[in-house]
Amino acid sequence: MWNKSIVILMALFSLNAYSKDWSFDVYLDKQKIGAHTFSLNDNQLSSKANFKVKVLFISAYDYLHTAQETWQNDCLAKLSAHTVENKVVMDVEASKKNDVFEVIYNKTTQKLPECTMTFAYWNPKILSQKKLLNPQNAEYLDTKIQSLGNETIQARGRPIEASHYKIMGALNGKNKLNIDVWYDQNNDWVSLKSTTPEGYEINYKIK
Repeated sequence: MWNKSIVILMALFSLNAYSKDWSFDVYLDKQKIGAHTFSLNDNQLSSKANFKVKVLFISAYDYLHTAQETWQNDCLAKLSAHTVENKVVMDVEASKKNDVFEVIYNKTTQKLPECTMTFAYWNPKILSQKKLLNPQNAEYLDTKIQSLGNETIQARGRPIEASHYKIMGALNGKNKLNIDVWYDQNNDWVSLKSTTPEGYEINYKIK
């Protein structure tokens, strides 16, 4: 009986170790504009974002993004992403081939290092990377990561202690991304803030 119990507990531990979900409400300044969800099952990551911005009841911005990622040892093995931003369609397909990671976007092929990572905020190991791939438009960005220390933030309706990092992405010297990300004391991703070129703030609040 004890042996059976141990087997069941180990199976549950294994399931918890390889399955994880993150679900965020997304705000533009104080206006809720949609949601972004992530689901990790073993080495398969699925994500979906759906944003709608309205001004005086008129649609001003629409964004839909879905992605399927396969990971091996913290390296991206395969990527399929589909994005529609204000009716502009962007499709990215990528996979590991021999000793390179091949990315196809707009009939253009990039050959990146064999171990390439996207902006996989759910994996704190991105904080040690010098380059990260944007899965929306296949830009391979130079990244600078700055640790801003620990602070108290609101997450899941209560104050928690979290580690704060700033991620800056650039392409050919031009700034592309300015992102703040927070992890709790268990290194679990709990919050994100992005500043748009127009100066608006996009905030992710975990459910």
